[in-house]
Amino acid sequence: MTVLEDRIEMAEESGELTLDSLFASLERITPEGYKVEIVEGDIFMAPQRDTHWEIILDIVEQLRTKYPRKRIKSDVRIDYPGHLNGFCSDVTLMAEGAEKTPGGLWRCADVEFVAEVISKGTAANDYAPKKTAYATAEVPVYVIADPYQRRCHIYTQPKEGDYEIETTVRFGSDLDLTKTLVGLTLKTDDFPRD
Repeated sequence: MTVLEDRIEMAEESGELTLDSLFASLERITPEGYKVEIVEGDIFMAPQRDTHWEIILDIVEQLRTKYPRKRIKSDVRIDYPGHLNGFCSDVTLMAEGAEKTPGGLWRCADVEFVAEVISKGTAANDYAPKKTAYATAEVPVYVIADPYQRRCHIYTQPKEGDYEIETTVRFGSDLDLTKTLVGLTLKTDDFPRD
């Protein structure tokens, strides 16, 4: 029996819900092409849209000009502070030398950058509880790309569960992250709009 299976069995025996037991159950029923996240104990399942994927891919390709592939993650579960927060962020940049936990997960303390692309059904999560969890975990840079508003929101300087600085940039303008830990400029010219 693996460590993960042992933890799930112990949680099931005690009746306690854990992120591991929830994700293990969801993996068995989630259709191909759907993304599953748990935000404050609520389960969200959504299919990828073309617009959503194109923005994610654009961000990843731009990050790849500076960072090796192994540091960039997409839709990979990372647990964050708060009650049952297991996020599969659209784009995550891990710190150099980051290693997985013994349970096989990445640590939120090693996250340097997160980008979320808004979907209508889960937009409230990205702007509120996920933003709070990222700030509480002290993720240095959080970007929301919103194809409905045609804007990007850049959050920096996390402090006490919130971000001190918010900058809003229209699609078509550059996201200047040169003075942040990311250290580059992201172009938004090719971000599709909804």
